Amino acid sequence: MRITLKDGSAKEYSEAKSVYEIALDISEGLARVACAGEVNGEIVDLRTVIDSDCELNIVTASDPEGLRVIRHTASHVMAEAVKRLHPNAKVAIGPAIEDGFYYDFDNESFSREDLDKIEEEMKKIIKEGHEITRFTLPREEAIAFMKEKGEPYKVELIENLPEGSEISFYDQGGFVDLCAGPHLMSTKGIKAFKLISSSMAYWRGDSNKARLQRIYATAFNKKDELKEYLEKLEDAKMRDHNKLGREMGLFTTVDVIGQGLPLLMPKGAKMIIKMQRWIEDLEDNEWGYVRTKTPLMAKSDLYKISGHWDHYLDGMFVLGDPEDKECMALRPMTCPFQYYVYKAEQHSYRDLPIRMGETSTLFRNEDSGEMHGLTRVRQFTISEGHLIVRPDQMVQEFKDCIAHAQYCLKVLGVEEDVTYHLSKWDPNNREKYIGDPKVWEETEGHIRNMLNELGIKFTEDVGEAAFYGPKVDINAKNVYGKDDTMITIQWDALLAEQFDMYYIDENGEKVRPYIIHRTSMGCYERTLAWLIEKYAGKFPTWLCPEQVRVLPISEKYMEYAEKVCKELKANGVDATVDNRSEKIGYKIREARLDKLPYMLVVGAQEEEDNTVSVRSRFAGDEGVKPLAEFINQISTEIRTKEIRKELPQEQAK
Repeated sequence: MRITLKDGSAKEYSEAKSVYEIALDISEGLARVACAGEVNGEIVDLRTVIDSDCELNIVTASDPEGLRVIRHTASHVMAEAVKRLHPNAKVAIGPAIEDGFYYDFDNESFSREDLDKIEEEMKKIIKEGHEITRFTLPREEAIAFMKEKGEPYKVELIENLPEGSEISFYDQGGFVDLCAGPHLMSTKGIKAFKLISSSMAYWRGDSNKARLQRIYATAFNKKDELKEYLEKLEDAKMRDHNKLGREMGLFTTVDVIGQGLPLLMPKGAKMIIKMQRWIEDLEDNEWGYVRTKTPLMAKSDLYKISGHWDHYLDGMFVLGDPEDKECMALRPMTCPFQYYVYKAEQHSYRDLPIRMGETSTLFRNEDSGEMHGLTRVRQFTISEGHLIVRPDQMVQEFKDCIAHAQYCLKVLGVEEDVTYHLSKWDPNNREKYIGDPKVWEETEGHIRNMLNELGIKFTEDVGEAAFYGPKVDINAKNVYGKDDTMITIQWDALLAEQFDMYYIDENGEKVRPYIIHRTSMGCYERTLAWLIEKYAGKFPTWLCPEQVRVLPISEKYMEYAEKVCKELKANGVDATVDNRSEKIGYKIREARLDKLPYMLVVGAQEEEDNTVSVRSRFAGDEGVKPLAEFINQISTEIRTKEIRKELPQEQAK
């Protein structure tokens, strides 16, 4: 047999050999660090026997695929440790994921103390150095084998595999687990790992199925790599909007109000109002939108016309019996409401495009297990809009919507943090969608061409389209690496037919328009969460709920401090006075902890000269300035939405 290596070289072997033997033959050092092999594009165990011509790539821990093998093996070691400490626990699934691995167990919840004990047990298993070997059983024997071991979740997984399948298992020194592999050759190959947290998870992601306990963990090839990751994780915890936003008094939640229904505190409300006014001014004054205000609920009839009743009922809050003709539902979207604004008058081809914008409050019945801070909520507000356009206007208007979204991202300082996705329909799941396959292919092709023309890198995601059309999703990762959709722009060539929408063309004929569903900035609550994590609470000045705090050095200068504050407010600056009877050093430290952009210290000299002593997050001590000069400086910064660069903390003192 002829083995062709990744570098193009080749060797002849007279008999079948394992990947490990070939790696050892090529280079002993390579074999020592190998995690797996890639044979004709498939990752396999080192013990896998090669008995025919193939292309071979030795996968090491420095390769992403090799790291996944390490983490996958670590998940099995964790499962064995849990079974040793909790013999009655039932094991479910334990895959490697982007930043580590997890394993689900049917067991009581795990405390941090439990996780520490599991870690210690894992270290023992690794030190024992068990060989990891693979074997297979016919499907029926595999089912009987797992039933005998009392593992119902494994039985269910095997029963879902085709009859006649050969089922693979891995034996880890007597601990046997159902798995497709690949794995390391020994548990000793796991060098650095950490159990991160535990949480509840539904079996197979279905809220109607069993509630399991999921342990999240990570593993790396080197201790230094693990240390670096854990430090990043600590930073993420400090930036987590669900923690930091509450500490800063931006929002809170209350059990008696309900999950996914956050209360915006005065500071958080002020930030969202600033963003909302900015977006509305852009849409109304610069981008040619007209503003609508439509109801928060409607009869089921409306949602039946749109298709939401058939395709999205589980995600809606229905008021009353769904079978009752008079039943109502809170709106999960604004589009059908705005369609009737359009339909209230007859329109000529000269009237189009008509761009309708609305600051919309929407309601979606998210699963309770999905709720998280401001990123996954049941009531939220969105910069929603719908463009009614002629077919010949569609491409340019769609491009403009992308440009508007990019402008908003740039102003917020997050344009480098996003990824673009072409969300397509799934032709193998036709019941989820309306319309003809040809229309879907054409519209997806138009969006693909547009993104390429604009030079935007994007990925294509099958099955992520809305039921009525493909879309561009602009996503960002939260501090823990989870993708959230921030902005959506959808191409709709179908709903105008269902709502009997038309315009009169130049020949006096009725013609169906196209529709663009889009957001300028997306959900305000989710955007606020994103900004909290992006800036760790140190927001650009224009967004800060408190932009300036005036600090009198003693009570004697309180009157002047109030005068300074009044002039700042008169110029549109959000300012306060710290009138507490505290030392000035204490007041300055408090203002820093509150992450304020500016502090103005005032005393006898400042009062006499009508000046202020300026301290900022950006330059530390900025010196004494005439009050009028500072007001002009900060007013310009707010108006232009400048994002000043932060000084390192030790220099800003």
